[in-house]
Order: sequence, then C-alpha cells, then structure tokens
Amino acid sequence: MRFITTISLLAGTALAIPTGPSTSTSVPAPSTTPSANIDDLLPPIVPVNPRSGNEELIQKLILAPTQQDRAKLLNEPGDFIFDFNEAGAPESSEAKGLGGFSIAAHAKTMPALIGNGASMTLGFLGPCGMNTAHVHNRATELNVVVKGRLVTNFVLENGAKPVENTLSLYQMAAFPQGAIHQEFNPDCEDTVFVAGFNSADPGVSQVAQNFFSLRGDVVQATLGGIQTLNGQDLESFREMIPANIALGIEACLAKCGLQKNAKRSVNELL
Repeated sequence: MRFITTISLLAGTALAIPTGPSTSTSVPAPSTTPSANIDDLLPPIVPVNPRSGNEELIQKLILAPTQQDRAKLLNEPGDFIFDFNEAGAPESSEAKGLGGFSIAAHAKTMPALIGNGASMTLGFLGPCGMNTAHVHNRATELNVVVKGRLVTNFVLENGAKPVENTLSLYQMAAFPQGAIHQEFNPDCEDTVFVAGFNSADPGVSQVAQNFFSLRGDVVQATLGGIQTLNGQDLESFREMIPANIALGIEACLAKCGLQKNAKRSVNELL
C-alpha cells in the first residue's frame, strides 16, 4: 500500500509541474522587408594579380623566414587571384604556337605561390594541337582534361617502357618528375587541360628545341653521324622546329583538313 501511495504522489507531482509557453506550429507571415541584393553582399572586385613579375617582392618573399612574414608582404587582395584568360594572363606565362597556347601560374607570374609548393598551367589546344615533348625539372605533373580529349605519352628514364593513353573528359594523367612527356588533341574541336604541379617553380625544358641548341658536332654524333646535318643544315633544322604549342600528327591534320606547319618537313630537309 505504501508503494502504491508513493507512485500516486510522484505521478501527481509530475502532473503539477508547470509547462512552458505553448509553441505554435503555424507558419509565420512572410516578412515585408525586401531581401538584400546578392551582388551588394559580394567582396569588391580588385585588380587581379597586380604584382606579377615584381622582382623586389619576389626576392622579399623568397627571403622571408616564415609564412606569416610572407602573408604580411602579400597585402593586396588581388595577390591571391590569377587570371587564366588569355587577355588577362601575364605575358611571360604563355607558350603560343600554331596549335594553341598555355598559361602558367608559377612563382614569377604569381608571387603568392612562393613558399606554398604548388603551381598550375592551363593548356588550350586547338584542333590537332600538340604540347611538344618536354620535361618538368622540379615537379610531378597531374594533368586533368576539362574539355575534349587528350592523348598522352611519357617515358620515365632509360630502360623504362613508354606509357601512352587517351584521356576523356575529367580523366587525369600523372607525369613523374623528370619524365619526358607530351600531350596532343586528336580531334577537330578544342581541348582544354589543367595541369597541377608540386612546386612553385616546376621548370620546363622542351626536348627537341633544347637538344638542337647543343653544339652542332654533338648533335650530329648523337644522331649517328648523319652527314647531311652539317653546320649549315643544322641551323636550318633549328629554325624548322615549330614553337610550342605546335600542330600535331599528320593523321589528325588530314582528318581535320588542316595544313602542316609553314616550315619545311624533316624529309624535305634530309
């Protein structure tokens, strides 16, 4: 009986606890205050990357002992923005030829990258455009196709088997640091790729252009002593090498109805 009485008292106490104000589930009336224009809430538009190539700033950033010190030097909002549009990119960042162009954000063209271990290039390849064989001296490249298709080739070092692939939209190729590699657009529409690097100064060395810049007798000996490549012929050959980005393989040119580079072919020279 005492147990039952206790339970009854507790139940009565619980029922006697005052409740808070009742909550309504009705939908409130819409506010009559006009909402702010989203454009009015955005940060102001500032000059983009205004100190590209500023050697004084670059030297200070390189010598700064900490990231905090570098942040104090990068005190303009536009320092952290880069424009990959052809008209907005720094002139020194472009490689331009008959097959398209590329724009690079690296330590010189975007000083804010100094100390952050990264850089990026966008390549715009026209029909049959080819980014000719080259090496990045100080970085591995991750290359993502964001428009069209891309054929890639690379060879890592002596004794390694060459690797080649055809990439579709949003697929990525990896080119290890120091590997000779190239990319070309096999189609008659434009291709765009984004290449990221694990260095603010990845470097680039075009294989053909730099090989034929060596001494003439060295080039001739390397090619097995081809007699037609005397000093005079070699100078003509150097002039024949197209600027990167070049027009690509003949099968693609024929498919798209494009003409070869205006300069003579290798067969015409040799």
